[in-house]
Amino acid sequence: MLKPIACGNLDTEGEVFRGALLEWFRADGRDYPWRRTRDPYAILVSEVMLQQTRLAVVLGKGYFARFMSAFPTVQALAEAEERALLRVWEGLGYYRRARMLQATALAVMERHDGHFPRDEKELLALPGIGPYTAGALRSFAFDLPAPLVDGNVMRVFSRLFDDAMPIDSTEGIKSHWRRAGALLDRDHPRLFNSALMELGQRICKVGVPDCLACPVARFCQSRQPESLPVKAKTTAITELEEHAIFVRDQEGRILLHQETGKRRGGLWRLPIREKERLSGAVLMHEMSYAITRYRVRLYVYGLTEVILQDGESWVPLEELDAHPMAAPYRKALGTVMDY
Repeated sequence: MLKPIACGNLDTEGEVFRGALLEWFRADGRDYPWRRTRDPYAILVSEVMLQQTRLAVVLGKGYFARFMSAFPTVQALAEAEERALLRVWEGLGYYRRARMLQATALAVMERHDGHFPRDEKELLALPGIGPYTAGALRSFAFDLPAPLVDGNVMRVFSRLFDDAMPIDSTEGIKSHWRRAGALLDRDHPRLFNSALMELGQRICKVGVPDCLACPVARFCQSRQPESLPVKAKTTAITELEEHAIFVRDQEGRILLHQETGKRRGGLWRLPIREKERLSGAVLMHEMSYAITRYRVRLYVYGLTEVILQDGESWVPLEELDAHPMAAPYRKALGTVMDY
């Protein structure tokens, strides 16, 4: 690939680096809803959504807009019923994020009278707030000089400094946070952090970066940027099967199961049965979906009679939409309803 030869020095030309990055961002930065506000609550919602969900999904499928419409203030979120919260979050996955977001809102109401603190220690004392989120709130909402390091920034730094240290190692993480602090534009932290993250999203992207379009390419020491960053850990994918049943009663109600546990507690799904007990049932639908380190093959069978198990109940058709459900099961249910 074509790549400009590094001729800049970050140790002595930090101001030039920051100036070039900000000039590019002011001219070409993307317009996201959370960049139009200084409301720390809206910024917190966007950051939590984006932690484990691609930006294109959060924006393109309207999750951020729907959430802010349903819960426009920190007080509204603090007072929300769990079912309503999970229903609005449905499809984003990692539902623990939604519950933790509400826990943060409750703490802000109880400890700070509904106002987000600016102090780093006070932010870190809130549930669900770690160093990254505290930095995001301080820089994006209050324009305070706080370094930020996410996956995009680590990728940029790995290439800028030609650093093959694994980004998921303790020392690798510490090193990138030090660099973020040293390079931070303390006069324009909000703009600088936004620019650095967008550089990783759009230019210094995963795989082969667009080095010819990079506004700070003259500072990049890597000769093979596509080989960076390096990760020490690889996640093995485990294959699983789920065998669900679809049953209607004489009144047209659908049998659903309410899940428990930390991952999907409070969500509803089609009931699960052992495969061996479904040998005579009609297979209505099958699909695959991924969740963390699992690849799941979901089979849905039609039954006419069933013995209810713990956590299962009949749900009228007009109430189905109000029951929060993991996206794969919502999709499967929609398919078999028309079978």
